[in-house]
Amino acid sequence: MRDSHSVCQFLFADAEILLLICCSLGFRATKATKSETNAAMTQPKEPIRLRQRKTPSGKISLYLDIYISGKRSYEYLNLYLMPERTREDKERNKQTLSLAEAIRSKRVVEMRNHRFGFESNFSPQTNLFDYIDMLMERRKAKSGGGNWANWRGYVVQMSRFAPATTTLGDIDASFAQRWKVFLRDEAYNSHYKRSKPVRLSQSAQCNYWRKFACTINTAVQEGIISKNPLRGIEGVKDGSPERVYLTLDELKRMIATPCRNKELRRAFLFSCLTGLRVSDIKKMTWKEVGQCGEFTRITFAQQKTKEQEYLDISKDAASLLGERGNPSDLVFRDLRIDHYSRNELRAWALDAGISKHIVFHTGRHTFAVVMLELDTDIYTLQKLLGHRELRTTQRYAEVLDKKKQEAIARIPSLLNEDSEKE
Repeated sequence: MRDSHSVCQFLFADAEILLLICCSLGFRATKATKSETNAAMTQPKEPIRLRQRKTPSGKISLYLDIYISGKRSYEYLNLYLMPERTREDKERNKQTLSLAEAIRSKRVVEMRNHRFGFESNFSPQTNLFDYIDMLMERRKAKSGGGNWANWRGYVVQMSRFAPATTTLGDIDASFAQRWKVFLRDEAYNSHYKRSKPVRLSQSAQCNYWRKFACTINTAVQEGIISKNPLRGIEGVKDGSPERVYLTLDELKRMIATPCRNKELRRAFLFSCLTGLRVSDIKKMTWKEVGQCGEFTRITFAQQKTKEQEYLDISKDAASLLGERGNPSDLVFRDLRIDHYSRNELRAWALDAGISKHIVFHTGRHTFAVVMLELDTDIYTLQKLLGHRELRTTQRYAEVLDKKKQEAIARIPSLLNEDSEKE
């Protein structure tokens, strides 16, 4: 934590800043009139706000959210609120908040004096996890947090690998190589609670390495790190993960088998028949469900990509929607995806005689493969799945390659011919 006394001396030297701080703490000289109150309510929102973010170590990092001239930036203050276990902790946090508010007020004065060019508050001594938090907040403001879960997973793995006190200056080529080995040999998947830890897939290793590379490359681009420690280090290559899907026969068996969680059953079958991700199914409201000729149409923005989609669905899928509610009501209002629901989904599959490792996303894979089995062309399937890149859709064609099957089927039965001659 910074020297509070020296910082406060610097801040309180300006009478205007002191006045702003007093206002922010609630001091008032006179009672505001009704017209003044109405005028204040019509003022635009404060362009510089003090915000908080919990760090992996349990502390709360304080930072400024700055929005000026249509551009958003963040200034991390290197000030932290500690868990309040004693009266002294509460008093210390109160002083820290006052200091952070004083810095915010100083920035407001600079803004009003048209000094917008705030210098970066980051340096090689900046805490690595604070910097990652800033990048996450920046990406969330830009894209709405569509990739938020992957970044949170990256933070979880990094917190297992590196001490909470790690700074950007601590990261060198040796750190990067050890991180790469950690992902391959030690990191485990925290989503599944089993007696034996589940190692990360090749795809997950690649994903977390890319998040790390993004962190370091951004720090280099912003001049925080002078030399890129990743230069000359080969990254983690992406694998081709197995796409578990249900065949038409297996899907029919799932439909014919009872499931204890009726809402889970309804939502999973809806995914199998539409290809929608669970994130889009969970947030779907009746306002997004309409009619287009003879088809029921879902009009929605993808949670992952934020792209606007128009999806016509089959009659079977439409029958799973149930009775129509108010426009703002959730279509699947009782749907929960957690550890218990995942176990219920697998138990349902086992009851249907299916031993495959079923997860909710299996429904999306099932839809894609079934469409290919029905001779849907790859470009139409790309639109149905809402993929930006055709190569993403083409991975399903590798799962079900009829051309290869037809080529194998043309091989003559040589062994049978030999046995007949004998």
